[in-house]
Amino acid sequence: MEVALLQTNIVWENKAANLKRAGELIAALPGTVRIAVLPEMFNTGFSMHTGEIAEDANGETVAWLTATAKRHNIAITGSISCRHAGCCFNRLFFVFPNGSCRTYDKRHLFSYGREAEFYTAGKERLIVDYEGWRICPLICYDLRFPLWSLNIGCAYDLLIYVANWPAVRRSAWNALLPARAVENQAYVLGVNRTSPAEALPEERCYAGDTQIVDFNGAVMARAANHMDDVLIAGLDLDALRRCREEFPVLA
Repeated sequence: MEVALLQTNIVWENKAANLKRAGELIAALPGTVRIAVLPEMFNTGFSMHTGEIAEDANGETVAWLTATAKRHNIAITGSISCRHAGCCFNRLFFVFPNGSCRTYDKRHLFSYGREAEFYTAGKERLIVDYEGWRICPLICYDLRFPLWSLNIGCAYDLLIYVANWPAVRRSAWNALLPARAVENQAYVLGVNRTSPAEALPEERCYAGDTQIVDFNGAVMARAANHMDDVLIAGLDLDALRRCREEFPVLA
């Protein structure tokens, strides 16, 4: 299966600009790509202004995701600020080519950035079945909590992290993505946003470091730093299954 990771410089709280740019990148993808992965809060950036940016589950961004997935016959995933039952969630939508979707609410909120003051933590992990693959999508700070992604019984084949991960802590991002691949014997996609290298303050400088990691922890592809970039790679489910049979790490 071919996947595309869309690393973008998110315009702060400008939904129109961000959806336009994401739409252009998706429209330019080869027809062989089956999943397009966008960063965390791809339509606004990592904002705590929930009163201004949060949408209902049938709001403009989800409508855009649904229409775009149908138009290009592709699955699309990424997270947004979403209102539900009187709370706000950092909610990931996995939208299928037919427009249906499943959701995951970020479990580990980034308290250092005050996220826990404005968002409610999710309680359940999501496993998506898509074109023969079992996919577990997670969000940013979840990466630091290995038990949350523990692949008991080989429940999934592909682990996805969508993020707004600052450059000041990029060493952790670059170390933990391969670690998650090795310990869970699964492919890992890490999709981060980017920003100009001179962005200030430091907490809002994003290098990118978007990458595709195979089930042995080898980085298959890495995006250019501090600029928009699209990574495309083919993932081999048969090779993953052979590896698990020959070297059953999780047993």
